[in-house]
Amino acid sequence: MTEQIKQIAERIKEIRDISGTSAETLAGKLGIPSELYNHYESGEIDIPVGIIFNISELFNVELSVMLGGDNPKLRIYGVVRNGKGLKLERRKQYKYESLAYNFIHKKAEPFMVTIDPDSENKLLEFNSHPGQEFNYVIKGSMMSIIDGHEIILNEGDSIFFNSGYKHAMRALNNEQVKFLAIVL
Repeated sequence: MTEQIKQIAERIKEIRDISGTSAETLAGKLGIPSELYNHYESGEIDIPVGIIFNISELFNVELSVMLGGDNPKLRIYGVVRNGKGLKLERRKQYKYESLAYNFIHKKAEPFMVTIDPDSENKLLEFNSHPGQEFNYVIKGSMMSIIDGHEIILNEGDSIFFNSGYKHAMRALNNEQVKFLAIVL
């Protein structure tokens, strides 16, 4: 696992310990088996963004703190220059760049997401998390699969959906896709 995944796992464990919540109790609140949660917290396997989002909500901690470790401080506005967002090396499939990591008490989490083409046609990693999500395709074409529905999106297309349903995205036409994702 990458160093970033291990650091996220350490932050989650620390926040859970500080709150006096057992790993078993937190796993129950997340609706996942304790064994799986323990693998996440140990940094042995990648933690889905949906799980991190749920943990941040449960402990009332900014998602950017969970992901990057720094406490956001900006209250009036925050500027993130092109390519200078907080890079999140989460999975091989997706590359995330947090676009509001430095702003406190956000009501939404905007990310620039890049998906490289998958020449091996591997199985998609599905995710779900509370709330809603908006995706706007900036470059390329992608397939969004939401609760079994396959939707093709091209440059300039957008989709708004209930992110509580299992969803995944795939780059099409053997080209990289880049899209703006806003998690609400």
